[in-house]
Amino acid sequence: MSNPLLDSAALPRFDAIRPAHVAPAIDALLAEAQAALDKATGPAVPADYDALSAVLDVATERLGRAWGAVSHLNAVADTPELRAAYTEALPKVTDFYTQLGADERLYAKYKAIAGGSQAEALNAARRKALSNAMRDFVLSGAELQGAGKERFAAIQARQAELGQAFSEHVLDATDAWSHVATEAELAGVPDDVNAATRAAAAADGLASGHKLTLHMPVYLPVMQYAQDRGLRERLYRAHVTRASEAGPAERDNSTVMREILALREEEARLLGYASFAEVSLVPKMADSPQQVETFLRDLARRARPHAERDLAELRDFARSELGLTDLQAWDIAYASEKLKEARYAFSDTEVKQYFTEPKVLAGLFRIIETLFEVAIRPDSAPVWNESVRFFRIDRTDPQGPDGARQLVGQFYLDPYARPGKRPGAWMDDVRGRWARPEGGLQTPVAQLVCNFAAPVNGKPALLSHDDVTTLFHEFGHGLHHMLTQVDEIGVAGISGVEWDAVELPSQFMENFCWEWEVVRHMTAHVDSGEPLPRALFDKMLAARNFQSGLQTLRQVEFALFDMRIHAEPAAAIDIQRSIDAVRREIAVLQPPAFNRFQHSFSHIFAGGYAAGYYSYKWAEVLSADAYAAFEEEGVFNPAVGRRYREAILEAGGSRPAIESFKAFRGREPRIDALLRHQGMAD
Repeated sequence: MSNPLLDSAALPRFDAIRPAHVAPAIDALLAEAQAALDKATGPAVPADYDALSAVLDVATERLGRAWGAVSHLNAVADTPELRAAYTEALPKVTDFYTQLGADERLYAKYKAIAGGSQAEALNAARRKALSNAMRDFVLSGAELQGAGKERFAAIQARQAELGQAFSEHVLDATDAWSHVATEAELAGVPDDVNAATRAAAAADGLASGHKLTLHMPVYLPVMQYAQDRGLRERLYRAHVTRASEAGPAERDNSTVMREILALREEEARLLGYASFAEVSLVPKMADSPQQVETFLRDLARRARPHAERDLAELRDFARSELGLTDLQAWDIAYASEKLKEARYAFSDTEVKQYFTEPKVLAGLFRIIETLFEVAIRPDSAPVWNESVRFFRIDRTDPQGPDGARQLVGQFYLDPYARPGKRPGAWMDDVRGRWARPEGGLQTPVAQLVCNFAAPVNGKPALLSHDDVTTLFHEFGHGLHHMLTQVDEIGVAGISGVEWDAVELPSQFMENFCWEWEVVRHMTAHVDSGEPLPRALFDKMLAARNFQSGLQTLRQVEFALFDMRIHAEPAAAIDIQRSIDAVRREIAVLQPPAFNRFQHSFSHIFAGGYAAGYYSYKWAEVLSADAYAAFEEEGVFNPAVGRRYREAILEAGGSRPAIESFKAFRGREPRIDALLRHQGMAD
């Protein structure tokens, strides 16, 4: 029990896990899982749902939890030693799960369950889990034979290796770049950013200057506010050429991307599909790549007039007010911020002073507690960094005795950017809700990870309104995972939810960031403590759909590029030509020829969104329509909150997402609410 990864404690001992623990623990757990697989597929275990779960699910869940802890640390606390340990174990873990998913003996037992009388006796959640399992066996190559099966397994192993390499290249390229700027170069940049970059330079032993990096808490405000055009160009060029041929060869993702796409196409052919996009859509809501492309092009058609107007206004303003007659890509964020300030008489920097992290968290927790009848309280658990916090969520029963609470779930919050931490924001699960075969209810635990600017000079961290929206977004994912009332682990929470519906609860939560009754309770000026003035909020609200046309086209551009390179084998051969073609069709704003956005597009090359990036816009239709119910019946109406919680959050993946949506809304989704929310209604 000295190895923390083998500890059967309820929560991982993140503070005690060391790289040296990885190999022995994963080897032991793989051996345990392999033994469980052999037993489950042998004559001693009947083709019975409970019997299989008691043997196999217990062992694989234990392996999954330990490997999840290692993967998580690799993403948030990367070191050369941990990376080496992770990379060594990755092929073994991949091989086991590939073998598990394609095991003919196990598939035969599941087919016997599905075709037998027992299937009818299973509850709805188990029937859905069984249906998903049957589908996934086919997609995992269980029906392949001989050389085809061997090749399929080899493809999975290589794809895991390449996905890890892609992610490492992006992280390393982001961490490797820095520029020491002078005070003069940073004219116009907010004080809190200047303080942080000066502290970073001092930490490197520099007596003067400011250390700039490509991490978002530095990169974004410099691009928005730095008056020095040359500095903006320097940062922009470094950012959009990360992990490309413009940098060191060992971090170039060019060949990695091509090989990933070739392997995905080969995998699809082995499974009998025309493209990887078709494979990707099997477990999703969308029916075909053509349906997705039609949806995206329709959205682009609706957004284009708004985007063209956005761009014309920006160019006119940049020319007349900023003297920028040749607006370039590195000017866009700066000119846009200046235009927004001129039009709406406020700046993001002014707003940021009111969103202190403690106050934002309190406001976020308040809305969740009000609508979903839960209580959020600090809790304790071992963590991987001193800035990480841990909380518990308890169910509160309005009809029950005063103070009666029941644990629903727990979560870690890791808010700040730092070296060795993957860029972006995400929610991941530590464990899922499960009525364990050996008895007892396992409650869910989530990790909420962001990359905000850390506190400086003893003051609380300041969040931009975009940061606040990001926090609400990730918390929406967390609620989906933690508030589930499904006891079957394969379809509890986010498990088993169609990928193009999984963003519904996250994007739904973003809407609350635009409600005055929410915002006024989660703001306090960092110096005066005064809440955000209503007049300033009204200006923010007026600016809510500022450049929404451009932003929509940008997301459609990414989604259509993703779908095309996975649906059209020819488009995957020359990736740059493909993204250029999509931009000519969709974008009104063309980036410079050196832009290599795709080289750091981790969502589709290393993050599970392959032929699925459209999910953000697809699910946005669902989330906007779901939120419209609150607008119609009362944003703070607990009855609506209860209905949403029960129909969508608690149901998790136990039924098709469209059924959950209709259970809440009473009808099919409509695009009207999305267009209205984004100021693009006809």
